[in-house]
Amino acid sequence: MPDPDLPPAPSPDAILEAGLYAEDLPAARAFYGGVLGLEEVIHVEGRHVFYRVGGSILLIFNPNATAKGSSDGKLSVPAHGAHGPGHLCFAASRKDMDAWRARLTAAGHPIESAFDWPNGAHSIYFRDPAGNSLEFAEARLWF
Repeated sequence: MPDPDLPPAPSPDAILEAGLYAEDLPAARAFYGGVLGLEEVIHVEGRHVFYRVGGSILLIFNPNATAKGSSDGKLSVPAHGAHGPGHLCFAASRKDMDAWRARLTAAGHPIESAFDWPNGAHSIYFRDPAGNSLEFAEARLWF
């Protein structure tokens, strides 16, 4: 609920980037770049790897490294991080989810759950090597 004591908030245009955390970045790179086929944008050994996903960027951080803040004196990125599994959902058509199911299963990443939401949108859930809960869902789940 908006705070009535604050000036009105402008609406953000979109989510520009979203982050997940994984201590084993080589395994994360093999999964996100190899299995999911995402385009790698930048990689800093032991610290992070970033991927392009449509009009957004997926940030995969090593939580132990980002807890220390930026190592680049020109970039004053504050310390941040999380431990334990997070969640991220990718948009996909129902037809593409069949292909994703086959690809993920063949790569040793089984589907944990697949179902239709009350509005009829379909979702499949699976895990990355760090244990993050990932989902493919039809965009009509929300839009």
